Amino acid sequence: MSGRKSRVSVKLRPVWAVWLGLGLLLGACVLSGSADAAQRSARGELKRVLILHSFGREFRPWSEYARSIKAGLEQRSSWPLDIQEHALLSARFNNPGPEAPFVEYLASLYQGAPADIVLSIGAPAARFVQRYRAKLFPDTPMVLTVVEERLVNRLDLTDNDVVVSARLDFMAVFDNILRVLPDTKTVGIVIGASPLENFWIDQLKQDLKPLGNRVDLVWYSDLPFEEILHRAAKLPPHTVLFWGLMSVDAAGVVYEGDIALRSLRAVANAPIFSYQDPFFGDGTVGGPMQLTAEISRETVDTVMRVLGGEKPSAIKYAPIEFGRPKYDWRELQRWGISESNLPPGSEVLFREPTIWERYRKQILLIAAIILVQAGLISGLLHERQRRRVAEVESRQRFAELAHANRYSAVGELTTSIAHELNQPLGSILTNTEAAELMLKGNSPDLNEIRLILADIRRDDQRASEVIRRLRSVLKKTPFEVKDIELNETVREAVGLVRAVADGRRITLIYTPVLVDLHVKGDPIQLQQVVLNLIINAMDAISDASTGRREVSVWTVRISGEAEVNVVDTGPGVPASDLAHVFDPFFSTKPQGMGMGLAIAKTIVEAHQGTISATNQQAGGARFAIRLPLLG
Repeated sequence: MSGRKSRVSVKLRPVWAVWLGLGLLLGACVLSGSADAAQRSARGELKRVLILHSFGREFRPWSEYARSIKAGLEQRSSWPLDIQEHALLSARFNNPGPEAPFVEYLASLYQGAPADIVLSIGAPAARFVQRYRAKLFPDTPMVLTVVEERLVNRLDLTDNDVVVSARLDFMAVFDNILRVLPDTKTVGIVIGASPLENFWIDQLKQDLKPLGNRVDLVWYSDLPFEEILHRAAKLPPHTVLFWGLMSVDAAGVVYEGDIALRSLRAVANAPIFSYQDPFFGDGTVGGPMQLTAEISRETVDTVMRVLGGEKPSAIKYAPIEFGRPKYDWRELQRWGISESNLPPGSEVLFREPTIWERYRKQILLIAAIILVQAGLISGLLHERQRRRVAEVESRQRFAELAHANRYSAVGELTTSIAHELNQPLGSILTNTEAAELMLKGNSPDLNEIRLILADIRRDDQRASEVIRRLRSVLKKTPFEVKDIELNETVREAVGLVRAVADGRRITLIYTPVLVDLHVKGDPIQLQQVVLNLIINAMDAISDASTGRREVSVWTVRISGEAEVNVVDTGPGVPASDLAHVFDPFFSTKPQGMGMGLAIAKTIVEAHQGTISATNQQAGGARFAIRLPLLG
């Protein structure tokens, strides 16, 4: 198959010269250390194990058995082991050449330094060591392993031989195929053309006679592997492939390792079944098969017992049968084979773990975190709801307290309010009486009456404005945020308290900045703050016995903020009290409740502003309110 880099294809012919070359090349290396090895063996420090392969070290399935056996020997041996391996290359050829050169090579290699035990892997190697035992290993114990029961030559067995054999039940394999895929009509049998493979072709045909006409058997043993691949890619529906063995194809091409099976799986449009355990996991569906681990375990056990001094003739094993069926989950998924079709007790391997199986700890951790977070969130939401309720109640209490504070402030403004109302009402009364007298005359001056009516209207509007301002201060409304002009809001507050200042002989000066100060807030509450500060300032001055009696109110714009200042000429605030003047229930007045400035601070902070208190160098206190300007 041109272009397949993964395949190693070599066409071999009988090469007796190869044995001589190997003998010359390897003999010098091995014999150079044979004397030292023999000395160590004599001291009981070393056990020499000769392993003879049937095809080569990398020929599956035997290579997997050999690898498992060597690992077991190294693990269980209490002696140092010198494991030497050789391959019976002639078994790889369709037409094997003479074996004499290889026999001579082995004889010269181990002359005078025989192995402690000989281990043959596979039937060709078993037959070779039996055939040349007398010349090569006359007194050496031998273990014939990985050999099918029908290939054991029991007539040539000696008391120094132990057989670890297997029994292949091909009908069980094919019954499994028909059970797993009951619609199967054709089975393509992939097998090579070496002498061993030809033997198994005859055995398969004999063993599968009970199938009768249940399925059509198509044999590929007389085809080059390239042609087998070509046909496997175009198989008709309801066809499966049975992988027997492919060591040498009909064209004499040798296939080591799992190259042939991987190439077949890459192109085949049908599932591949096999009884060979070493090929399981590399593309075969599965079923009943030889047990590599069981054969290897019995082989290692036998070698250990023989090396320990037990007589080989006392060690007997029954042929190892197929193990319970096992299947490759990946192949079942690939070919849509339902697990319900599998025989009872089957083992499914290579199953991809579910998300739960793969990330169980992580999922549990995440679930725990989510539960904790859910609990925390629930608690926080509950706390937030409670806080909202508390905030609503707090606002209501604050609004009620602020409203009560406004009533208290208005109570102090009674004189001012009465004065504000008396002036327009008295003027209205005077103008009305004058108009009545003029109308009683014979020729009333209508222009003069018209002017009197205009004065009455003006005074009425003035009185209405006083009442409006008073009602706006006293009304109980929720916090209302809107765009207001701060200069005008402060002006109205100053107007409400001006009469009180006059009555107390206090000069009240208001100086607004010459630009508009637009802020966002509640005008009623801001007026309440200004009123509180002015009334406090007048109270501080009233308590002073001497000095200038003046309260100055002015507004100014400072870097994106509007500032309202209320400054008095009283004694100021004691330095020790400056840090506490805005605390609830703190007051410097004998009759004070200590809530006015606390409410003022709360209102200002609700408007995203600040309020501060300082003492003037010239005397008196200064209270400053800063609010953010719009835009």
